[in-house]
Amino acid sequence: MIRAGPGNPAGVGQPAISDYAFLSDCRSGALVGRDGSIDWWCPDRFDSPSVFGRLLDPQAGYWRLAPLATGRVERAYRPDTLVLRTVHHTPQGSVAVTDALAAELGARGHELGMNSPAVLLRVVEGLSGRVPMELDFAPRPEYGLLTPYLHEQPDGGVLADAGPVALTLRGGAGPLRPDRDRVRHTFEIGAGQVVGFDLAYAPGHGRPAARLDPVAALNDTVAAWEAYRETHGYEGRYAEQVRHSAVVLTGLTYARSGAVAAALTTSLPERVGGDRNYDYRYAWLRDFSMTMRAFWVAACPDEANRLFAWAARSIGRMGDRPVPVLFGLEGERDISEHELDHLQGWAGSRPVRVGNDAWRQRQLDVPGEVISAVWRLHDYLGETFDEELREMVVGLAEQVATTWRLPDRGMWETRDAERHYVSSKVLCWVALDRAVELAPRLGERADPRRWAAIRDEIRATVLREGWNDRIGAYTGAFGSAELDASALFLPVLHFLDARDPRMRSTIDVVERELGTDDGLVRRWATDPAGFVLCSFWLVECLVLAGEQERARVLFEKVLGHANDVGLFAEQIDLGTGAQLGNTPQALSHIGLINAAWRLTDPTTA
Repeated sequence: MIRAGPGNPAGVGQPAISDYAFLSDCRSGALVGRDGSIDWWCPDRFDSPSVFGRLLDPQAGYWRLAPLATGRVERAYRPDTLVLRTVHHTPQGSVAVTDALAAELGARGHELGMNSPAVLLRVVEGLSGRVPMELDFAPRPEYGLLTPYLHEQPDGGVLADAGPVALTLRGGAGPLRPDRDRVRHTFEIGAGQVVGFDLAYAPGHGRPAARLDPVAALNDTVAAWEAYRETHGYEGRYAEQVRHSAVVLTGLTYARSGAVAAALTTSLPERVGGDRNYDYRYAWLRDFSMTMRAFWVAACPDEANRLFAWAARSIGRMGDRPVPVLFGLEGERDISEHELDHLQGWAGSRPVRVGNDAWRQRQLDVPGEVISAVWRLHDYLGETFDEELREMVVGLAEQVATTWRLPDRGMWETRDAERHYVSSKVLCWVALDRAVELAPRLGERADPRRWAAIRDEIRATVLREGWNDRIGAYTGAFGSAELDASALFLPVLHFLDARDPRMRSTIDVVERELGTDDGLVRRWATDPAGFVLCSFWLVECLVLAGEQERARVLFEKVLGHANDVGLFAEQIDLGTGAQLGNTPQALSHIGLINAAWRLTDPTTA
């Protein structure tokens, strides 16, 4: 069944990306639509194969739980949680469905996600009248390649068993009966009645699935999220939006390692029908310093420290090879890309990719992000760094010192020719600038005098080669006449003051040529959609340039592009306002947090 959804730019009857809400247990995540269908779940961890993949193909599995009759839908997260409550108003009455991925029973604080049981919880509550409900369960493991056998269980549940996956569905509305390759079950719920369902994942050849009471487990999961947020405060502007974005970032965190996935999904397109569809279920070092800053702004110091420890371990001992821009969630380096030819893709956007070959690219900006994060955390890392930390920072600085003149793929990870990207060179400058400041803690191998000389050479080269006098702006690459919104990152990195005449001109030109009336900023002139992070960078630039009120207005325009439960994907379609790209996108929420704090304290580092 392919369903119609509002705001769908493709016009193919598929739900819009903004129709989905995000559930997480800090091990994996799920997407549930406004119509009550869970269309994405990779239960073992964020980057494992899906068991529900209808997001990317109608035949790739789903679990729908909703009234038989359609009607008005309202939904919201329980405050400070990723527990979603959806209220359906139908001609027969109203009913609420509360969805969550279960926390381990009794988990509190930073235990959240460490031992998540991989159980989906769905609790139905009658509010008024008597509402006929339908459950439609069609699991399709291995991204839809497997159709499982369904077996009735003595307790009235159903076991779906195929290949490496076992899923056990249980519920309190009478015994569930399989119908060949799916379960269809109808029941009525009256005012005051509560019925719970749970779906538990287990490896096909390992331990048995967890068994939970769905109502009790749901209440405990709410308590776990609330207790977690009680340990994290934020007192700046736009507190509600910042706190929610911090919860989203927590939900994208693979708790066992501390890594933050760039997004929950793979292959949601930057342009409908286009082929720039990539797998974002990994952790990018490029995002590292921005993520650290966002965690600190949102008062999440433990998350920042754990993320840093994950990065140091993932990088390992420095060698001659460049550091990859991304890693698997447990530090895996080889995440080679392949295509899933059997999937149609969201709104027909193919190919669908698993893995991401950007790990093979030369990305000169990565050391700058990592060393900048060390610099940001240095007061908390002790007066003397341990040997591994010293070796990492010195190794990264030396790598920059010897490679900064090379071309690379740039922060947008282009898959054509390498170029001398301005943002990459600036982050080489950042790497050496911060390494010089850290030198007293780096031991005998530190070479701050040489690093400072190379740093100054990089700066002079960027100022000379990155500026285009005819356009009146710093462009995307040396010798290029093409604008690139990455230039907005320069004041944020403290490479140039936003009031510097050339930087001020660059901000104005980028806003005029790449910006839109509704606050969005494209990455380049032919970019088909506004890139949410770049829009928040413009907010920061305006604050740094002294235009606080204009920055506030722009910030609030960008906020208006979130969906009804406060989630941002990667991009926004300029014509329809529909969300595009993988979702929820960590960088979009990181940009929100950092821009809100810049509006609160313009002097922040």
